[in-house]
Amino acid sequence: MRKLLLQFTRFGLVGGVGLLVDFGVFNLLRATVFDPASIHEGPVFAKIISTVLAIIVNWIGNRFWTFREHRGPQLLREGIEFGIVSVGGLLIGLFCLFISHYVLGFTSLLADNISSNVIGLALGTAFRFALYRLWVFSPRRGEPKPALFPEVEAREAPVVEAPDAPVVTAPTPPTARPSRPSRRTAGGATAPTAVAPRSD
Repeated sequence: MRKLLLQFTRFGLVGGVGLLVDFGVFNLLRATVFDPASIHEGPVFAKIISTVLAIIVNWIGNRFWTFREHRGPQLLREGIEFGIVSVGGLLIGLFCLFISHYVLGFTSLLADNISSNVIGLALGTAFRFALYRLWVFSPRRGEPKPALFPEVEAREAPVVEAPDAPVVTAPTPPTARPSRPSRRTAGGATAPTAVAPRSD
């Protein structure tokens, strides 16, 4: 929980810098080149440009500070995923601005800022933080995923046979020499036949 609060605090500080960029660029463009009196869709275009610049600032701050312990080595993949999530937050802000300005008819500068930079920003921030932490900069990225069908994959896994163990032959015991038949004596008693020793 403490680590989560620390990450959220850093995320909020980085987002604050991005907010200043977004807020300043949006109002500058809306008051000049994208004035709605000259361009009907001017506030939307101004919001797109200011949000893109804020996304770049947020990516740098979150990668090298907020989630620096979990940033991956694949810069391109991480940047694409960060961009996808940031575009989702951008669409949330644009949707709030569109509903307020064109559907509800609140066309003043104050109404545009409340809809895009207060309501839209709050919803977009919650959306981005959740996906940044759980997807883009997730600490579990790169870990092997559990098998979907463990029994099937276990059967399909190649079986590595152990090398054959050397065969140990037990020594053959010496063969006993056959005894010669006994011979009978004159009184009918059996006397063992003497066996002459062999010289090997």
